[in-house]
Amino acid sequence: MTAPTLPAPRTRTRIKICGLTRETDVDAAVEAGADAIGFVLYPKSPRAVTPERAAELAARLPPFITPVLLFVNEDAPKVMAALARVKGAIAQFHGEESPEQCEQASGPQRFRYLRAARIPLGAAGVGFDLVKYASDYSHAQAILLDAHVEGYGGGGKAFDWSLLPPAVDAHLVLSGGLTPANVSDGIRILRTRCKSLSVDVSSGVEIDGPGNKGLKDTGKIRQFVAAVRAADASFSS
Repeated sequence: MTAPTLPAPRTRTRIKICGLTRETDVDAAVEAGADAIGFVLYPKSPRAVTPERAAELAARLPPFITPVLLFVNEDAPKVMAALARVKGAIAQFHGEESPEQCEQASGPQRFRYLRAARIPLGAAGVGFDLVKYASDYSHAQAILLDAHVEGYGGGGKAFDWSLLPPAVDAHLVLSGGLTPANVSDGIRILRTRCKSLSVDVSSGVEIDGPGNKGLKDTGKIRQFVAAVRAADASFSS
């Protein structure tokens, strides 16, 4: 498909902190300035929470911060029930859901949703047609870009951002292997290639060591947000 000509990009990068399981981490993300908080409702994930637990954690959010519920190949009635339970929530479909399945599970159009695009690692990433993918999922609020790894994300792996098309007529959310050290590079590479760019981090702000998936490091969250804001400032200067 022919790449579109895009308008000048916005300068503020929205930030999502994903895979939260504790009240202290929700509070830390809010305090640091996150725009969205992600809860994993995929039972096989080490960061999984129940819909009931997600609702408890989301109840702590102040106005204008969006809860995002991550699903992987979940039945539509269960998706809609979870979204109805968490006020203001949007869905993130991270499995093999077709455009029709995303529409069905979101209401249809009762709830907004993000659609994850799983980009192959290494040189294979050049073969992923993101322009077509965004067109196929044109009803999604944004396309979330994650590395194609076993276990549907959260593996801390980054794909080659430079291989993405020069112009994608969609709002994009960069995810997969982001850390406070590399997020500014991702913003620099992708900012001008889409309608708007957001970033999504999970493993990159977790406490070091085995067994800590889902447990966030407050200092890393603050460093991540600071790095994003510094990158934004470099574009507007």
